[in-house]
Amino acid sequence: MAAETPPPEVELRRLRRRSQFLRAARGSRAGRSAFGLQMAASPEAAPGVGFTVTKKVGNAPERNRMKRRLRAAAAASARDFRPGHDYVLLARREALSLPFAKLVADLGGLIARVHENAAGGKRNNSGRGQRNARP
Repeated sequence: MAAETPPPEVELRRLRRRSQFLRAARGSRAGRSAFGLQMAASPEAAPGVGFTVTKKVGNAPERNRMKRRLRAAAAASARDFRPGHDYVLLARREALSLPFAKLVADLGGLIARVHENAAGGKRNNSGRGQRNARP
């Protein structure tokens, strides 16, 4: 019997520059209770992932725990990330209490959702812009 070879591991690139985060913020977005996800096309071949945890969500140990959980969820969902795109995960307070399996499942669902929003030309702009635009 031949041993099954595991599928190749996807190498995720970390976003580190402000310009990368700003480009993702202009792209498609979707959210769940524990985090939001922003996505934009990138000139790089490997998928890029960045994490944002603001001071509003907790003190330093809590923010660090949220970042560790989001990093682990991104690593567990590495196959869902598509090449040629940058993703930014925006942590919310619920990221601390949500079971890890649910965190990973939500991330996989959000990745699919931001890509379908981008393909359909829809952008969930969360209320920004003019309310009553005249034709």
